[in-house]
Amino acid sequence: MPARRSLRLRPEIATAIPDTAMVMAAGLGKRMRPLTATRPKPLIEVNGKPLIDHVFDHLRAAGITKAVVNVHYLAGALEAHLQNQKDVEVSFSDERDLLLETGGGMVKAEPLIHCDPFFAINSDNYWVDGPTDTLRLLASQWDGDAMDALLLLVPHARAYNHRALGDFHMDRFGRLQRRNRSKVAPYVYTGIQLVSKRLLRDAPEGAFSTNIFWDRAIAEGRCFGAVHQGLWFDVGTPSAIRQTEATLVDA
Repeated sequence: MPARRSLRLRPEIATAIPDTAMVMAAGLGKRMRPLTATRPKPLIEVNGKPLIDHVFDHLRAAGITKAVVNVHYLAGALEAHLQNQKDVEVSFSDERDLLLETGGGMVKAEPLIHCDPFFAINSDNYWVDGPTDTLRLLASQWDGDAMDALLLLVPHARAYNHRALGDFHMDRFGRLQRRNRSKVAPYVYTGIQLVSKRLLRDAPEGAFSTNIFWDRAIAEGRCFGAVHQGLWFDVGTPSAIRQTEATLVDA
């Protein structure tokens, strides 16, 4: 059993943040149809701008200066949209020939990522920071000796528009376990994580889910969670866009 560690905030490293994020943008966006018939899901607008622009706003606010974006569906539209991002250097991991899913996409993009750990962020996230910048807060809780992955989670009761049963249980040390089958788990994964390149070791070939990496890290006691302090929305369908925007008006 790995040594137990507490995930207490360490203010002395609160500004030490990785300079690179991988932004996951290669998905097909099937649940968002018909809006994704002519544009990729990251370019769908929510609250006045494309989803991926909200992500880049958060990157800039946290001081992240490099982004590696994987592309597949309508890749040219994403590349054109992101070519002149202010204050963030963008490079692309091209999956036009084969959609590699989340795990395979991270492995292919890894040579373009020159820091360790690095952020991996789903481009269809919509979140609002709490009292502290979300990405800086996540970085402040990183412990490279104990962790291979640190996932940002939101309590199930505060996961707006989310209809599933939740993803994880978390012990008092921050260590994660999977949801028991057919039972509700108290925490939902937000699509935001900080990971070590150790997580990507011994990867299978081709397309596969990040769940393969997480399951190994959970078994080794090296997959941890941190709780999001602000708002988070599951924006997976056209109706969720309307619900999200209505909630933001009232927030």
